Amino acid sequence: MVKGAQSSDCIFFGEYHDNPITHWLQLELLNSMSTEKLALGFEMFESDQQELLSGYVSGKISKKEFEDSCRLWPNYKTDYQPLIAYAIENNVPCIASNVKRKYASLLFKKGREALDSLPDPIKSQFAPLDYLVDTSLSQNKAILEMGGHAMGMNMLDAQALKDATMAMHVAKAFKNNRQVLHFNGAFHSDFYQGILWYLKQEPVAKEKNFLTITTVSQKDVKKLNKEHFGRADFIICVPENMTSTH
Repeated sequence: MVKGAQSSDCIFFGEYHDNPITHWLQLELLNSMSTEKLALGFEMFESDQQELLSGYVSGKISKKEFEDSCRLWPNYKTDYQPLIAYAIENNVPCIASNVKRKYASLLFKKGREALDSLPDPIKSQFAPLDYLVDTSLSQNKAILEMGGHAMGMNMLDAQALKDATMAMHVAKAFKNNRQVLHFNGAFHSDFYQGILWYLKQEPVAKEKNFLTITTVSQKDVKKLNKEHFGRADFIICVPENMTSTH
């Protein structure tokens, strides 16, 4: 996995947000990477927080100011702070890649039209609203089934906005000749779909090499269950009774 990551232009590390093994391995992988052209991408930070995140990583604002001002996930201190600390120590830029939650929620409730009237500076923080949604993809089918007939398409549209936005921000890093290690929930990159599907639509990504890592949970970890075949290039299989971080 380390060897593959070192030779890839972009690595998607799909995690279970509350799984300590995943987070430990993220840091171990990061420690093995060359930092010369590396950038870290985070689903856990929303794009309107980019200036705040960059200011903290570059030393322009204090830890207290950052933590007081940023919308941090409940497990930030145990799971993501070590990655940010590494970035600070090694001068690695960080990407707040996700769409702001309130806009994804607004789209879910009222559709894309509800975002059309937002000011251009805000709309520039997320993917253009003409992004495609391929309902034939297995992950998208799963979302439609989860949401039912009434809200399924809006749920899928909101998920797609997140994926398309994260892809957009990774593509910007490519334009700056950066290798990207992106941390996200496993669903966002499983089966080479989600973020990766949108990223491959970007011209700047056409010649890039990608590597995906995912996390799955099983009662018996000695043999991978068939439903997990093909989820990613590397699959971290953890016991179902593994301690959760939150």
